[in-house]
Amino acid sequence: MSESATDSLSTSSRDPLLRMRAYRVASELVEEVWNDAEKLRHHAATEKISGQLYAAVGSIAANLGEGYSHSSGRDRARFFEYALGSTRESMVWFKTAQPVLGADLIRDRLDKLEEIRRLLLAIIPRERGRLIRPSRR
Repeated sequence: MSESATDSLSTSSRDPLLRMRAYRVASELVEEVWNDAEKLRHHAATEKISGQLYAAVGSIAANLGEGYSHSSGRDRARFFEYALGSTRESMVWFKTAQPVLGADLIRDRLDKLEEIRRLLLAIIPRERGRLIRPSRR
C-alpha cells in the first residue's frame, strides 16, 4: 500500500492490526512487489522466481494478520515466526533479482524487509511469554 493508502486505512478502520508497524510495512511492500514480479516474469533467468517472490512477500502480511488474530501469545509467536521466515526468504529472492530490478530498488526493498525483520525479532520473544487470556488450570 502506498503511504496515503495506509494512512487512509488507519484513519478509516478501527482494526487494531493497523497499529502494528510490521504489518503496515509488509502491506505496503505487497503493493510495490507486484510491479517487481511483473518485471522478473519477463526475463528468462528470473521468470520462475517472480511468483515465489510475490508469494513470500504476501505471506509476511498474511501471517502477521493471522497471528495477530490469535489470543494466546504462543500462537501469535508461531505465526510471527512464519512471517519472519517469509521475510528472510523475500530478502534472498530480492538479492537474486538485483540484475533485473537494479541496486537502488533492491536496497529500498531490503531496507523495508530489514525493518520488518528487526520488529519481529523484538516482538516474537515478548509474545512467547504473553498470555492474553488467562489459562484455565
